[in-house]
Amino acid sequence: MKIKPEIRVIGIDDAPFKKEHTGDVLIVGSIFRSGIFMDGLLSCYVKKDGLDATDRISKMINESRHKDQLRVIFLNGVAVAGFNIIDIQRLNRKTNLPVIIVIRDMPNFEKIKNALSRFKDKRKRLKMIKNAGKVHEIKIKKSRIFVQFVGIDLNDVRKLLKITCTHSLVPEPLRISHLIASGIVEGHSRGKA
Repeated sequence: MKIKPEIRVIGIDDAPFKKEHTGDVLIVGSIFRSGIFMDGLLSCYVKKDGLDATDRISKMINESRHKDQLRVIFLNGVAVAGFNIIDIQRLNRKTNLPVIIVIRDMPNFEKIKNALSRFKDKRKRLKMIKNAGKVHEIKIKKSRIFVQFVGIDLNDVRKLLKITCTHSLVPEPLRISHLIASGIVEGHSRGKA
């Protein structure tokens, strides 16, 4: 993959919601030129604990006027809106874009498996999580983050993180999507992406 200094990427995160929330959850996608300049903003809604995230996110991206310029999708974890798992293999196929999941802490798969036990379709959801692939540790700014990816190699993931992580340990489009989503839903931004 050719990685230009102003490569256009999208970072996708969900808005916060209360545990008792039963409706749809806001998803925000910030489009950036590397980690420097914001070019656009996309949004959609997915069901809390549903299975529509992959389809809704791919539709949001594919119907965007920015689609032809996008080169990479960053996700803040494999799930949004609780346990609405994103099938990154299918997202990659539907958008023809590499997908990189960014995770701040090493996932505890036993804890995830236990949390999924309340779902009737737990095997399907667990399979989608496993399909995200191996978790890789990457050093960023004297610290570390973890990634999973499809449609791209580890060396290019490192290069992309180097140019997109401008103000924190996560790519700037993820950080901004997090701030926007929480600001819209709660009236103010909070927390780390």
